[in-house]
Formats: sequence, structure tokens, C-alpha cells
Amino acid sequence: MLVIGGGACGLVAALAAHDAGAEVLVLERDPSPSGSTAMSSGMIPAAGTSLQKARGVDDTPAIMAADIQAKAHGENDQIMVDAICAASGPTVDWLVQQHQVPLKLVEGFLYPGHSKPRMHAPASRSGADLIAGLLSAANAADIDIVCDATVTTLFAEPDGRVRGVALTRPDGTTEQIGCDALVLACSGFGGNADLVKRHIPEITGAQYYGHTGNRGDALLWGEALGAAVKHLGAYQGHGSLAMPHAVLITWALMMEGGFQVNANGERFSCEHDGYSEQAMRVIAQPGGFAWNIYDERLHKLGLEFEDYRDAFKGGAVKSAGSIEALAELCGVPPEALAATLEETRRLAGGQGQDRFGRDFTTKPALEAPFYAVKVTGALFHTQGGLNVDVEARVLRPDGSLLPNLLAGGGAACGLSGRGRDGYLSGNGLLMATVLGAKAGRSAATLVRQGG
Repeated sequence: MLVIGGGACGLVAALAAHDAGAEVLVLERDPSPSGSTAMSSGMIPAAGTSLQKARGVDDTPAIMAADIQAKAHGENDQIMVDAICAASGPTVDWLVQQHQVPLKLVEGFLYPGHSKPRMHAPASRSGADLIAGLLSAANAADIDIVCDATVTTLFAEPDGRVRGVALTRPDGTTEQIGCDALVLACSGFGGNADLVKRHIPEITGAQYYGHTGNRGDALLWGEALGAAVKHLGAYQGHGSLAMPHAVLITWALMMEGGFQVNANGERFSCEHDGYSEQAMRVIAQPGGFAWNIYDERLHKLGLEFEDYRDAFKGGAVKSAGSIEALAELCGVPPEALAATLEETRRLAGGQGQDRFGRDFTTKPALEAPFYAVKVTGALFHTQGGLNVDVEARVLRPDGSLLPNLLAGGGAACGLSGRGRDGYLSGNGLLMATVLGAKAGRSAATLVRQGG
């Protein structure tokens, strides 16, 4: 069987197929596997894992499914949500216990919409380290991975059965490889400006912080074979990309007491709604940017994230002993920023109601010294894609199956509803790992059956 894409989805699919006894070849267009995963925080949400149980976390697939559906306003297919959540815990346990992927339970804070600590990530909270762990597992399993291999064409019979692919190499040479089953693990279409403009016009022109190889190949190939597509207007945005450094600033700073202000030194939203919807809110501010405002306590939390450490080393983080001095550094009206800080302190003390609906009483008020990072909103990842069943098999519009085509991760429709505000943190890697594992096992079954 063939897997197109060497990110988290492709590597997990390859591991699952290998464990099921199939011969696997992964084709990766880059010089080394990375994908969107390497640009993420490497956090996989899962319920009922051994790591959770060891820490006394009482989480279940049903609780996780309810969180996903609440964030997505019930717009996801419930059968798919239930199936993915039920498989999430066993998938993480399998990666950790059988393939020694170094994941730890992330504790100390919750992302918007999550009711339990269920993020599993490398100690560095780096997607690059997650890829490194998966690649190490693939190498230990002797899985063949061919890099610098850009697939250009799928060869299929009239009924949609894929018989092979054509690829090109950096020197211009071409190759053709046959297959009994094909897994599309080459992500979404965020790097294709024409497709973004067609399907997600509201985010057109925003900065794209995703892998440039996400050109929509899986979507276009699937459609050409007669596949159904779903929720193409869904995407993961983010309202905290350091500018001009283009480094992700963890939203944990906002969840633990920080806030955002615009160029006038004023808050403009409830930061706890979610970082995906915050992307457009930030872009709508004067100049298309905002400032993350936080303190020493949260700066130390940020330093637990590799991206934040990179931003700090790169000079993106400003600090000062007073809020007025910080305002001067940021070019924000000092009186306005001081008034905003004072307002958040009153709210943290239980005095009044936030006009945006945020509850400040659960976290300490900010104290000097203060910190700030200039950020903008960005498109991170598309969430719509090919419609698949619970075993990652690609469907036609009438609900029938394409004979031997599987899809996972960004190539498939995710669990983020129809738009930008249905994205629950970790949804991307959830579908990459869990649906990737399902795709690998389904492909292995097809291989045993002769395609």
C-alpha cells in the first residue's frame, strides 16, 4: 500500500498498516517528513488514556465528544465524533506503549472548550518533536519512506479504484508506482490561495501559517475520482501569531489570565471563546494586529513552550516594570492600557461583569512586571475535506465507498463544524492520529483482499 504524506497522519497510518501486516511505502514531497504537524504544538487530545489515569484524570470518550460538539454547535456528524473519541485513548496508548512515542499529559491549564486535561504532547510541546518521535518509530519498524517525491498523478480505473501513482523527483525524473490501496495523508488546502478564496473567502489575504505543501492535492484528486466533500468552509485560525516574527504564541497565556488589546489599548472580545475565532477579531482591529498582555507568572508558563522560547529569543517579547512603561514600548496610549488593566483587576476581584462575557475570577490578576507580544490573526489549517466513514474510507456523494481510497488528517473532513469557530484545540492532530490509524488498518485489510 501507498501513503502520500509524511506528517503525523501519514506516519501513524504507516505504523498501523505495518502492525496489521501490510507492506507500506510512504511518499513525502519534502526533503524530510514534517508537514503541518511540525508547525504545531504537537498536542493530541485523547480521552481515557493510561497517562490520564495515572494522573487521576477522570475523562471519557463521551465527555470528549460532548466538548467537541459543543464547540462546533452540533454541526459534526455524531457517529463520526463518537467513533473518533472512542478510538482516541487506545490510539495514544498504542503510540506510547507499542511504539515508544514520547508523549506526556499536559497539565496546568485547559484550552477553550476542553473540560478535562486531555492533551498529550512531547515534553517540549513541539510538533517537530512529535514528528521526530513518530519518525523514530517508523524507522524502528523498517517502514520505507521516500522523500523528495512529489506525487503528480493518480491512475485509476473507471470505478475509481486506484492502481498507482506517478511522482517526480527534484532532478525532474519521474516514476510510477502501483498499489492495492492508497492513503491520502497530504493535508488540506491552506497553501492554495485559489481554493481558499473559493471556499473560505473571509480569510482570504490573511497570513498563512501552515505548511506550504498543503495545496489541496488530496481534495482535488478525490473530487476527480468522484468523492464527496464536506464542510469546506471550516478552518483553524489563530489570533496569536507574533508579528513580524511569525512565531506562534501559546493561547495558554490568555486562558491563564492574560488579555488582548488593540492599538488603542482596549480589549475587544472574550479571549476565552477560542483562538480560532479570535483570528478574524484580531484582523478586524486597527492595523490588523493586537497586543497580548500578561505578567511574569504567565511568562514562565510560556517558557514551557518551544515556540514561545523562540519568540523570546527573537525579541518578540517586550517587558517593563509598570503598565505605563509597557504601553510606551508598545506605542499604545498609557492611560488607556492602565485603565484596561485596572478593569481586569476589578473583574478578577469579582467586581462587576465583563462586557464581553469572560470570567476573570478564576485566575489571579496580573501583577508587575508586565509583558507584551504584538500578534496578528492567521490561517493555520483548513478543516473541511473529503467525506469519509468511521474507518477512514472515502465516500461518494451517494454514500457508497470508493474501492480502495482512504483519507485522514487534513485530507478528510474534520470535527470542527462548518466555519471558523467550531475548532476545538487539537482537532487537527486528533484527526491526523486517530483517523490516520484507522486509514492504515483499513488499507491493510484491502491489501489482504488484493485491493
